[in-house]
Amino acid sequence: MKFTGSITEYLRQTQSLLMLRLKLRKTLLGSLFILAAFQVSAGQASERRIRVAILDFGDTQTGGRVAEKITQVIVSGVREFQVIDPDQTRAAVRGSDYRGSLNMNVEDARDLGAAIDCDFFFTGEAQTLRRSSSENPLYYESYAVIYVVSARTGKLISWQRASASQAQPEEAEKSLLAEVFILAESTKQSMRVALKDESAERAHAIENGAPVIEVMAEEKQIDSTGTHPPRPYRRLKPVYPEIAAQSEIEATVDVLVDVDEKGEVGRVEIARWAGYGLDKSVLDTVKQLHFFPAMRDGVAVPMRVLLRYNFRKPPK
Repeated sequence: MKFTGSITEYLRQTQSLLMLRLKLRKTLLGSLFILAAFQVSAGQASERRIRVAILDFGDTQTGGRVAEKITQVIVSGVREFQVIDPDQTRAAVRGSDYRGSLNMNVEDARDLGAAIDCDFFFTGEAQTLRRSSSENPLYYESYAVIYVVSARTGKLISWQRASASQAQPEEAEKSLLAEVFILAESTKQSMRVALKDESAERAHAIENGAPVIEVMAEEKQIDSTGTHPPRPYRRLKPVYPEIAAQSEIEATVDVLVDVDEKGEVGRVEIARWAGYGLDKSVLDTVKQLHFFPAMRDGVAVPMRVLLRYNFRKPPK
C-alpha cells in the first residue's frame, strides 16, 4: 500500500488493513472448521453401524439368558453392529400392538421395526423343560427358536432352532447357550446379505419402475368391476415339515403371487411368515401351480392374488 497523506491518516489506514486481515483470517478458519466438521460427519455416516434390537424370548430364565447371549455375540468383534438399549426396545414394544407373535405379516413387522428404530430385530422363544421317555425316564431339554426380521421390509430373513438335552437343567441350558453362540454368529452374515439384497432390490425398482398390478384375494370370486381372479387348475397342498410337526406348530402363511395373462406364476412373495420350514413349503408349492388367468370383460389380464395356507398340527 502506498501512503501519501498525514500520520493520522496512515495510522487509520494501517488499522483498517489489520482489521481486514483479521476478518479474512477468521473467515478462513471458520470455513476450515465447517469443512472439517462436514468430513467428520460424512465419515460417521459412512461408518453407520447396523442397528439391532433384541426382543424378549419369553418370560423364562432361559429366555433371558438366550437374549443376553445373542447380544454378546452381535456386539463382539468389529464395530459393525449396534444393539439398541434393552429398555428403549421394551418401551417401544409396549407402545406397539406386538404381543410376541411368531406368525407376523410383513406390515406389522415393519411397523414394529419402525417403532423401535432399528434395521433388524431378533425375537423368538426359549425354555427349559422337564421331559421323560421310554428310553430315558427323566431328563431336561433346553431349546430356543431364533427369528431375525428385517425392519425395512418386514421379511423373516432367518429362523433357527437349537436344543440340548441333559440330565440336569443347568447342564441342558449350558449346552443350549453354546449352540446359540454359533447360531447367533451366523446371523451376522444373514443381516449383511439382507442389506445388500434390499439395496439391490430398491435400485432395480427405481431403475425399472414398480409394476402396476392389481391385488385380489383368491377367495373373492368377482369384484365390483366384474373382474374374475385367477383360479388354479388344481390345488396342491404344501408339505407339513417334520420340524414343524415335532414342535406341533399351528400357523398361517400368506403369499402374494403374480399371475400373468397366460396364467403362469411370476413373482412370489411371503406376506405372512411363520418359520419352521412352513414358508419354504408354501413357496415350493405355489411355484408348481398353473392358473386360469384373471379375466376382465372377456380379456385375460395379469393380477396379483393373495393365497392363504393354514397349517394345523397333525392328530395324534
